[in-house]
Amino acid sequence: MKVHQFFSFSSLRNFEYLLEDESELYAVDPFNGDKIFAEAKKIGKPIKAIINTHEHFDHYCGNEALVKACACEVWAHEKARGKIPGVGRYLKDNEILKTIDGTYVKVLYTPGHTMGHLCLLLQNEGKDLALISGDTLFNAGVGNCHNGGNPEVLYETFRDQIFPLQDDVVLYPGHDYMKNNLLFTLNLEPSNKKAKAQLERIKDFKDGEFITSTIGQEREFNTFFRLDVEEIKSSLGDNTLCEKNVFLKLREKRNHW
Repeated sequence: MKVHQFFSFSSLRNFEYLLEDESELYAVDPFNGDKIFAEAKKIGKPIKAIINTHEHFDHYCGNEALVKACACEVWAHEKARGKIPGVGRYLKDNEILKTIDGTYVKVLYTPGHTMGHLCLLLQNEGKDLALISGDTLFNAGVGNCHNGGNPEVLYETFRDQIFPLQDDVVLYPGHDYMKNNLLFTLNLEPSNKKAKAQLERIKDFKDGEFITSTIGQEREFNTFFRLDVEEIKSSLGDNTLCEKNVFLKLREKRNHW
């Protein structure tokens, strides 16, 4: 399965996606339905369904135009029931969407940013390939919990679902916040050479220029993965913090940073 990643050029810096297998496409979090339909026409395959990672408007605002253009269904997690217009199928945790080319799309229930959030884990022959993470996990950061979320639940999602992922899983997030997130990492962990190198790599990128990262790279420069690092604990003012409380303090600090 091929992942087509598109930058929305909006002030919110959304990403939207088309997942392509041998004969059809899935649209994930369409921000501009007309744009995604045009991209699907270039690829030359029909859109089977829209999958919304969660119930925030910027992740389903393109649904209406895309449904009008291609009459596809809208899918979302069952915990988002009644919060996204026009959903025709509700997905469950660990549900497997089998594709024509043999890739599996596994639904992960990942609450925290909202309580109706899902991620999509692409797998082939038992190997995890990529994560469509919505607003749960960003490049070098994690989602906020301001609008219907809970930071303690978000930590549990990371502990149980995100941290165990294999290092070579490629990350496809819901927004491009990499630069600011790396600056946050370096504010708390100034000695992090991997974060410095990644920031140097992207510092002159213009809107629409972006790179992907892997879970292994996130472990190196995403401060929310680095909960046992003494320098980060010192920056938070308490070297006795457990990993959960480091995560919660980081999330609170990021809210005001």
